[in-house]
Amino acid sequence: MTPIKVLHFADAHIDIANYGRHDPETALPVRVMDFLSALDQIVETAVSEEVDLVIFAGDAYKDRNPQPTFQREWGKRIMRLSKAGIPTVLLVGNHDMSPASGRAHTLQEFNTLAVDHIFVADRIGVLTPDDLGIPVQVIAVPWVSRSKLMSREEMAGQSLQEVLASMEERVTKAVLNAIENSDPDIPLILTAHASVSGAVFGSERAVMLGHELVLGGSLVSHKQLDYVALGHIHKHQALSKRGQHPPIVYPGSIERIDFGEAKEDKGFVIAEVAKGATFWDFIKLKTRRFLDYGVDAREADGFMQAVMAQLPAAEDVTDAVCRVKLIYPDSLESMLDEKQISDRFADAFSLQIQKQRLQTNRSRLGDTVAVESLFREELLEKYWLTKQFDPTEIAALQSLAQEVFGDAD
Repeated sequence: MTPIKVLHFADAHIDIANYGRHDPETALPVRVMDFLSALDQIVETAVSEEVDLVIFAGDAYKDRNPQPTFQREWGKRIMRLSKAGIPTVLLVGNHDMSPASGRAHTLQEFNTLAVDHIFVADRIGVLTPDDLGIPVQVIAVPWVSRSKLMSREEMAGQSLQEVLASMEERVTKAVLNAIENSDPDIPLILTAHASVSGAVFGSERAVMLGHELVLGGSLVSHKQLDYVALGHIHKHQALSKRGQHPPIVYPGSIERIDFGEAKEDKGFVIAEVAKGATFWDFIKLKTRRFLDYGVDAREADGFMQAVMAQLPAAEDVTDAVCRVKLIYPDSLESMLDEKQISDRFADAFSLQIQKQRLQTNRSRLGDTVAVESLFREELLEKYWLTKQFDPTEIAALQSLAQEVFGDAD
């Protein structure tokens, strides 16, 4: 049987615009245009390479309430796949789904309008060769929330860990049942928007081990599976060794979200899926550079000269998203010339200057009275700041802390 050519991508988050400006022609944030450019590269590859199947493993937007303009832009790209006659599976991720029962998710319109060749997977199920029109079977596991999988009565009196264990048991049972009922002679793909045991997280610190369902490694490595197309974790990685069957792959997000992903390659996967033998390649996307510089200057004599000497040449930062982390004594604050730094980065796409002032004989959190007067959330926020996390990272961590504090109260 001829292998099935699959394009697998995930975590598009096309409406994230953490840095930069708006484009005067389209009125879109330029960073959103970067994400759309990456999506265009993916769609163009699918069409030009005449792939048999596209799998999007979840998270089209940054949240469940995308603006109509961004829905339009996403829809244009998906409709191009539809018009090209390419079966496309759209898995619903955690950012696509409302926690409230009965609410529509962000990919709902493709189901509502019954768009040709587009299959929205918003519940655990199987897409058969008859559904897809090609000889392949796809087991789909969208984001599984507690409220969607278990009733309030079932969760009553159980700890979070007990609830998660019950969820894992139910999902595992459903997937194993689908595997057992699959045709053993036709390639079988599992696609899931989930964390998998052993995966390495990227910058998305809001993903909390112990607070969400984690699929077991033995499930995703089941011998009857021929490819496992994952989404949810932004860092590209394979949880299987080269040559090991089945390949278990996170393609990662299609663009960099923040500086935690500065050194990560962004891209998608092309896989040749056959029964018992699958080969795949990670295809890098052309994306905007993120450049992160650390500057340590602690002497008053020649302070600004020391700072500037540690910065890159102006031509090296053109069109890049840049961050400069300055470490210097608090007593030298008056000597810092931020304009001189900004001028060096004039041709950069954006510049963020992050200061870490070194203080002597003082607590980082201030005097004892001030510390004692702070609420726990405020103390925690100050701690994140000392660790030099981005504002977006701090917001995610604080949100998670609220959930943890709520469980403890």
